[in-house]
Amino acid sequence: MKVTGTITKVLPLQIGTTEAGKDWQKAGFLLETTETYNNLYCFDVFGEEKVQNFNKYNKVGDVVDVDFNVKTNEWKDKYFTSLDAWKIFKSANNVTVNEPEVVDNSDGLPF
Repeated sequence: MKVTGTITKVLPLQIGTTEAGKDWQKAGFLLETTETYNNLYCFDVFGEEKVQNFNKYNKVGDVVDVDFNVKTNEWKDKYFTSLDAWKIFKSANNVTVNEPEVVDNSDGLPF
């Protein structure tokens, strides 16, 4: 799935250790779209390399495209759904366009 929007908040880094003894880290961020309804998304970025890249290249106010998966886990008969961002990049809408150069044709010639 894919969505485009503005990063409105970066959540604090979460770190921990699995039962198998492996370290993990997760960052979260809020993305707001221009849609009228359902316009706020809370994404997770999981894994040390992805978290570092997210923090290095993104900040609040950036307009980004996010490719993500919807993931649901069950724990003790309760269900938890998360949006796992796996690709975040600057949106084409975020690029500024240079104004065309104005040419002075004061001599009356059309070229």
